[in-house]
Amino acid sequence: QVQLTESGGGLVQAGDSLRLSCEVSGNSYHDYAVAWFRQAPGREREGVVCMGSTDGPTYYADFVLGRFTLSMDNSKNMVYLQMNNLTPEDTAVYYCVLDGFSRNGYDWDDADQYDHWGQGTQVTVSS
Repeated sequence: QVQLTESGGGLVQAGDSLRLSCEVSGNSYHDYAVAWFRQAPGREREGVVCMGSTDGPTYYADFVLGRFTLSMDNSKNMVYLQMNNLTPEDTAVYYCVLDGFSRNGYDWDDADQYDHWGQGTQVTVSS
């Protein structure tokens, strides 16, 4: 069983930055698809970014392109999401997500395709 634990969320002002962290326990994840999703009240879960495979491309949602960056530290079993220039529309619970299958440009943002989810960390951005 894979255990994912997110941290780093908080309350910030518009224009500020945050770095979210995800600790992966139980299994190596370097061959998995690694993604961040988010969910705001009254909205469905939406994909933020996904590294579809070890050597494949990284996919970003249009609303975060140029602002958010996914990175990994395999030696520490850590996944990060660097978030810059935050806006109130970014307010949501952010989830670290893994799956044993590679993802592509057509299915990376389908939440139903991922098997392993963390509990989430709250990000709140004030105006």
